[in-house]
Amino acid sequence: MSAIHEQAMIHVYQQVLQRLLSFYSRGERTALQLLIQRLIVAAGGIERIGDYRVLTVQNGSRESFYVLTALRAAQLSIAGRHPVTFTLRVATPRLSETSQATLENIHRCYSALFVYDDPRVELLMADNREVMPFNHKQPLSEAGHHANRMDMLLVGHLRPVDGPLEIGDEGYLAMAEFYRHMARWDAGVDSLITNNTPRQQKQFMSGLRRATRKIGLTVDNISSFDSLIAQLDTLGGDPYKHFYGPEHHGAWKPEAQFQACRRVSHIGIDDLTVDRSEGTNWPLFSEFLRVQTEQFISPAPENGNLSPLLLAHLHGLQACYLQGRSYETGYGDYVQRAIMIMHRKQLPKHACEQARLLFGSPALVPERRAQAAEDAYRILGLNETQLVCMLFAPFVEQGAGMENFLRCCHPGMLVAMPDLHKAMQGAPIADQVTQWMVEVSGLPVDVLGKLYQANVAQPEQAQIQPGSDLQQAIDGVDTTEAGQHADGSCERSARH
Repeated sequence: MSAIHEQAMIHVYQQVLQRLLSFYSRGERTALQLLIQRLIVAAGGIERIGDYRVLTVQNGSRESFYVLTALRAAQLSIAGRHPVTFTLRVATPRLSETSQATLENIHRCYSALFVYDDPRVELLMADNREVMPFNHKQPLSEAGHHANRMDMLLVGHLRPVDGPLEIGDEGYLAMAEFYRHMARWDAGVDSLITNNTPRQQKQFMSGLRRATRKIGLTVDNISSFDSLIAQLDTLGGDPYKHFYGPEHHGAWKPEAQFQACRRVSHIGIDDLTVDRSEGTNWPLFSEFLRVQTEQFISPAPENGNLSPLLLAHLHGLQACYLQGRSYETGYGDYVQRAIMIMHRKQLPKHACEQARLLFGSPALVPERRAQAAEDAYRILGLNETQLVCMLFAPFVEQGAGMENFLRCCHPGMLVAMPDLHKAMQGAPIADQVTQWMVEVSGLPVDVLGKLYQANVAQPEQAQIQPGSDLQQAIDGVDTTEAGQHADGSCERSARH
């Protein structure tokens, strides 16, 4: 880079900083100075800031955009006062649920912050365990889509049927792996930066412990992100190796560019996030970043790894297939508790209103059911038959729930139940029975055999009545079960 070009870019970066700061309130500017001080102290002094590398995750949520603007403002502010500044690594996990609209939002944000050509910023994404430069035009690979689908089904089956509806726990494992490998890639990083509150961190750790128990691993002594990174190496290179063969999950790539285990600290900045009241910061997003705020990831009260509409859909299916209630009752119970929890968590009014519009009125439940089913098939590659099979989890613990599943959903297959058990024990059976197993479950027979041998891990806490799992996810929130005795039943549309 020539001296003239370098000077021109310095001027451009300062213009970006000034425009960014013009959207900050006085309180946010004060918080920015505290963030700068926190980073300098963590680096070991201003003289070492040029060797300091930080990691933040950009997943398309409102909070991740806000954290990135704060870190970019800190980076450019330090650069304006000192010869060097810290290196910023921004990483995006590519999941089946990551929409093209989300990627476009991230691209517009990066363009507004002038990070594409700044050598002090690394823009990365991970697709099917492969790290690559961020590219908003690159679709999720077929292998990545297949792996995400397999993981969801596998972990979804490894749960007590009469316990809380814990679907989506594979997302905690995916993010734990993502943190570990993005921190170790290439030259590595020194710190992970998040603005997760203590409650959010506790919820993530609870979900991660639950997910690891399901697949037969243990991650102990983690209560916050401060203790997370050091424990991630206990997961090993492939946490699913007991269930999958090498053809399903390979090593993270490119293998030669990952460092050995290194110490990475966590810097929380949730206490520096200010002015979160209704209406604040929207000009920052819409006018400066030029992102479409209606495309932000919807905040889910229970599990941020799945969309709120899909979670409501699964509760509806659980109600009508497993609990003898109507789909509408299960769907409505979830919506009622979800909105209540969002209010108790003091989420912004616009987020609650967005959720209401997403869930729709009671009269729109059939329409929302059709939409959720379409989304599940388009995004996850799962039809309602496979979702219902996952809810029954009939293959685990030597097929203990197989007879009940067949009687409720596929009575015509009761005569083939001995063959189903033989297949999961590895014995040869008729091809049509094998094909039925694959089509109904969405999983290959060898994986079903591993599920057949698996024992379901019990929840950490005492047994909870079905439908109260949202209470588990929110610390200190007392929910009341609604519609316990609503009448009505659901047509067995999952039958073949």
